[in-house]
Amino acid sequence: MNTATIILLTICAVVLAGLLAVYFGGRKMQKKQDEQRAELEAHGQIASILVIDKKKMKLKDAGFPDIVVKSAPRAASLAKLPIVKAKIGNKIQTLICEEDIFKVLPVKKECKVVVSGLYIIELKSVRGGMPVVENNKKGGLMAKLRGEQ
Repeated sequence: MNTATIILLTICAVVLAGLLAVYFGGRKMQKKQDEQRAELEAHGQIASILVIDKKKMKLKDAGFPDIVVKSAPRAASLAKLPIVKAKIGNKIQTLICEEDIFKVLPVKKECKVVVSGLYIIELKSVRGGMPVVENNKKGGLMAKLRGEQ
């Protein structure tokens, strides 16, 4: 065998090993995420909240207690999360929200949501009707030529 064949086979073996590691690692992480999701839904409570403000910000800038910031994973503490300031009862609390709920959650309106700890997992209803969210995707050159924008 010549050297080029050996190098090519080595590269193929390394790429195949990498793909297998990503595949099995992804399956393991998906299983873990499903278990955590089931636990969140099991502990969820319906609460009526008045949304004061919503922003995307880092966990340490959101005003959470130090124990929450320290116990968060490193990736979560570095990333910008959807944060909602809401009045629940007579207390103003800072909550973390899911991305898709964050987009439709109206500001300055009363909502019924499912809350699990500091996490909003579901939007049940909004007083005055559910808001409609427009798709703000940019179209490319082909979309402009077709007249879709």
